[in-house]
Amino acid sequence: MYHWSEMAHYIILWKFTDEGLKSVRESTNRSESFKSMTEKTGCKLIGTYYTMGMYDGVSLIEAPDDAALMKTLLSFESEKGSSRTITLKAFTSEETANILKNLP
Repeated sequence: MYHWSEMAHYIILWKFTDEGLKSVRESTNRSESFKSMTEKTGCKLIGTYYTMGMYDGVSLIEAPDDAALMKTLLSFESEKGSSRTITLKAFTSEETANILKNLP
């Protein structure tokens, strides 16, 4: 089982834009480009999954902080224009347990 590092964890839900659908055959190439962009900003792409349903895909990312991830997403979306994202910050069970034990 994969154990996430000490970096912050994010789940990115994404949908193709109209422009992204016009060039959908290039989507796996864009995924590789996104992976390279995450590395340049100090983040790490754990995986990208194409999905059926409300979203066209999900990406799992580790980042040193919120700012690094935001820089990655804004850079990619402004450069490629192929998708729109919703970002969820995720916490491991251990992180959640620490949060819960410190509740008043």
